[in-house]
Amino acid sequence: MIELLVVIAIIGILSSVVLASLNTARAKSADASIKASLNNMRAQAENVYDSATPNSYATVCTDATVVNALQAARTASGSGVITSTGTAATTAAGTCHSDANAWAIAIPLKTNSSLFACVDSSGQSTTTSVALGAAQNVCGR
Repeated sequence: MIELLVVIAIIGILSSVVLASLNTARAKSADASIKASLNNMRAQAENVYDSATPNSYATVCTDATVVNALQAARTASGSGVITSTGTAATTAAGTCHSDANAWAIAIPLKTNSSLFACVDSSGQSTTTSVALGAAQNVCGR
C-alpha cells in the first residue's frame, strides 16, 4: 500500500514538471506568432504605401488588413483589443504609429511583457525593451 502511494506521488510530481514545461512552450509559441504577424504586416504596409496617391504610409495603422493582423498579434500576446483611430492605434499593450513617411508597430511579448516585438518601415524587426513613444515611427529609439 505504501509503495502505491509513493508511485502516485512520483507520478504527480512528474506530471507537474511536464505541465510547467508545456506552459513555457506555449508562451514561446505565442511569441513566435506575434513576431510572424508583425513581419507579415510589413508587406501589407508597403501595399498601403503603393496604393496611396501620392505614395504615403499615413493610413497604415487604419488599414483593415493591418488592424486585423494587429489584433491577431495582440490575441497571441494574451489580452486586449487594439483600436485604430486616425493614424495611430494604441492600447496599454500594443502600438501602431504612421505618418506620410514612416510607420512602426510594437506588441509586447507573452513570455515577458516588458519586451516588445517591433517592426518599422526602415525594415527593422527587433525585440526591444523600449515601447514606442508618441508618434515614434522607428523601433527602439
